Amino acid sequence: MSTNTGFFGLLGLAAHRGRRGILALTGLFVLASLLWGLGVFNDVSQSGFEDPASESARAMDLLQDELGHADIDVIAVFRSDETRVDNPSFAKAVQRIADDLPEDVVSDFDLYLDEDLADIERGMLVSEDMHATYMPITLTGATHEERLSQFEDVAAALEAGPLRTHLGGPIAVEHELSETAETDIVRAELLTLPLLLLLLVLIFGGLIAGLMPLAVGALAILGSLTVLRALTHVTEVSVFAINVATLLGLGLAIDYGLFMVSRFREELNKGRSVRDAVGRTVDTAGRTVAFSGVTVGIAFAGLLFFPQPILQSIGWGGIAVVAFDLVAALVFLPALMSVVGHRIDRLKLPLPRRTVTGAVDESVGAWARLARVVMRGPAVSLVAVACVLVAFSSGLASADLGTTDQRYLPVDAPSRLATEAMGEEFPAGQVGRLHVAVVGEPGEEDLNAYVERLENLPGAARAGVERTGEGIAHIEVGYQGATDAPEIQALVEDVRAQETPEGAEEVLVGGVAAMQLDNLDAIVENAPTTIGFIIGSTLLLLFLAFGSLVLPIKAVLMGALSLGASLGVVVWGFQEGHFSALLGFEAVGTIDPTYLVLVTIVSFGLAMDYELFLLSRVREEYLRSGDNTASVALGLQRTGRIITSAALLLGVVLLAMGTSGLLFLKIIGVGLAIAVLVDATLVRAVMVPATMRLLGDRNWWLPRPLRWLHDRIGISEGGDEEEPTRTRREPERVSASV
Repeated sequence: MSTNTGFFGLLGLAAHRGRRGILALTGLFVLASLLWGLGVFNDVSQSGFEDPASESARAMDLLQDELGHADIDVIAVFRSDETRVDNPSFAKAVQRIADDLPEDVVSDFDLYLDEDLADIERGMLVSEDMHATYMPITLTGATHEERLSQFEDVAAALEAGPLRTHLGGPIAVEHELSETAETDIVRAELLTLPLLLLLLVLIFGGLIAGLMPLAVGALAILGSLTVLRALTHVTEVSVFAINVATLLGLGLAIDYGLFMVSRFREELNKGRSVRDAVGRTVDTAGRTVAFSGVTVGIAFAGLLFFPQPILQSIGWGGIAVVAFDLVAALVFLPALMSVVGHRIDRLKLPLPRRTVTGAVDESVGAWARLARVVMRGPAVSLVAVACVLVAFSSGLASADLGTTDQRYLPVDAPSRLATEAMGEEFPAGQVGRLHVAVVGEPGEEDLNAYVERLENLPGAARAGVERTGEGIAHIEVGYQGATDAPEIQALVEDVRAQETPEGAEEVLVGGVAAMQLDNLDAIVENAPTTIGFIIGSTLLLLFLAFGSLVLPIKAVLMGALSLGASLGVVVWGFQEGHFSALLGFEAVGTIDPTYLVLVTIVSFGLAMDYELFLLSRVREEYLRSGDNTASVALGLQRTGRIITSAALLLGVVLLAMGTSGLLFLKIIGVGLAIAVLVDATLVRAVMVPATMRLLGDRNWWLPRPLRWLHDRIGISEGGDEEEPTRTRREPERVSASV
């Protein structure tokens, strides 16, 4: 009889006793998720990239509140390869479309057929080859979200004519980004589930065992959607958070299932009863899974320090999804294992014995041999890998930060074609706008002098007063070029640096280019707080887990080095375009810092995840034997194949995200997959054994006062264990936690 008297052991025994009730409640939850949770796409936000407290956001809100919305939302490009715009049939088709536009959706538009326009203005609306025209449209929605919801109505009217039509502009681009994200997540999950099942069957060597982690993963998808929909009633949840949170939730759930099921089979093979095997599994592997989930949750919590709604919603969604994964792994899965019992080994495949729970001599296995090779020359191994990681990290030096726009869509996306046609086919080119809100009562002469100064700034194409109201004036500063180009960012700073006109109380500068600059400033400003929170919380958690001051610091330093290498590869591959042929995209030449932040924070959580699984086994053996070198070899042998398998499964999920047509999902998916690959190979297999060999017994150093504290509040892996009575002959193996 085992002594599963700790919290996790008791939790496992409780799940065993209430197994049928737990599975029944799970069935009801699945039904509710299918009926309600799948409606999350109707409740999520399609925007969220802007800092709502920034100067650019305040400027646009002020102009909206005082003067109403008057910016261009949609650009409709009409083209005919056979007919010119001055042909009556072309003009008639365009006029019919304009006449049929819904008045409750469209507040204003310009048409090249409008006789009230000056000749030069009409000419700007016609392409140089005279085979295309564009219609700039302003929607009636009072808020950005309302205008996004109006897009489908106006799109149906604009695309009803005989001409080839592409819809561009900010609203069209955002709508297509969100629509593509919704379809890509479904496709990615349908792509990954069969592949994950195949890999799990190969890893475990049997169908039943392979299905169990996948059941946790499928439950995680439904649970993620349900949790995210519940969050929409509390806070803004971006549609892009669904992609990141649900796919990561799927990957982590399957990883946790892999660790739990492999430990359960190990305990059964020792001759334990199903009850005791479940209790022991939750007391050991479940304990580490819980710590792992907390580390990933801490990483997601770091996103809450950034003001952008997209990062905050991914943070809240990630925390909720990880919490659900833990409940599924620590409650549902033990109940399922209790019902399946010894039948978990049925439907085995005729595979070699080296599965993750295969009976091998752990002291001479391949991972133990690798650890010993590394530890024979630890300094050389450590320096060699560190040099490789530093070389990879050098790619960060060439990072050129930019913004997400139509360039992050596939090259054949309609909204991208329409938006880019503005700069390629029409004489005026693609003119961007800075929106300057002048608050107060400046005199006409002072205001005109201010406008003249703005128009003469480097990079400004024109400037003029567009609208005025009581106590406010709206000035537009036009520019040509990409909003994230250095000269345009310099223009924003120059406009903001201009002296306020006499009589004005305040001047606020908005627009897409200003928003990009403000977002970068917000990330830089909040990064130290985020980093401090994540590192401090992680150090505390690892101290509680390992009872050491050295190991947490070492883990954080190696995690930082691994992250630098991963981010360097991301910049090299995506910004510089070296992955473009392989992944099918056109390099933008810049990279949005939002995604670098996301990859950094989530990757750090995953790195600490694997650190916990490895060092928990090493610590258990060290406490038993007191031999640091042997403990490292045995710990790596016991976890090497499982961690590699877990990294492979998570990598499959992340790479499925990388097959999306959206460039930013490629960056996130492939970037996280690279980080997992680097951490599970170079760091876990080489750097950890090398550093632990160099540090020796100092790995476990802890001052007496802190040891007293850890003995009372620390939570260590495993526990005392009574050997079960063996019911059949099998190879002897040292008991270990996952």
